[in-house]
Amino acid sequence: METKTKNILWFKEVGKSDGATVGGKGANLGELTQAGFPVPPGFIVTAQAYFDYINETGLIDKIKTELEGLDFEDTKDLQARAEKIQGLIKKTPLPEHLKKEIVEAYHKLQETDHTKNLYVAVRSSATAEDLADASFAGQQATFLNILGDKDLLQAVLDCWASLFEARAIYYRNDK
Repeated sequence: METKTKNILWFKEVGKSDGATVGGKGANLGELTQAGFPVPPGFIVTAQAYFDYINETGLIDKIKTELEGLDFEDTKDLQARAEKIQGLIKKTPLPEHLKKEIVEAYHKLQETDHTKNLYVAVRSSATAEDLADASFAGQQATFLNILGDKDLLQAVLDCWASLFEARAIYYRNDK
């Protein structure tokens, strides 16, 4: 079994009960893996890793400041603020320990697949997805054909930045 950290979990380590930690898609991939369906091996960067990132880097305060006083019905202002927040996230490097964990997990996947040229997908798996009264389907970005450490790390940031698309901010406020 892989070593568990609060930042990286493998599909084979999670199931339906782990939605708050790995999101709905992550939990379902784990459930399918454990049920023996032919799911390619993969790992999840946990919700806690995201929360630690925005706290450790000081982004949480910048995001709160940027959203302060926002009229969610003013679509131009909402879009401008969303773009600013996304830019902040995309340009704020991951902490070194998290970079290391993500890259190590990616390298384990490369070893499993016996290739250095392993293309992967990076996609969101919101922890509040598909609730009885809310569905976040299609609101965050998915990145396909990601190859290499540098592009993988940037795709993680880009994926997290997509949590702040204007429509996602509006929807979270509405729900």
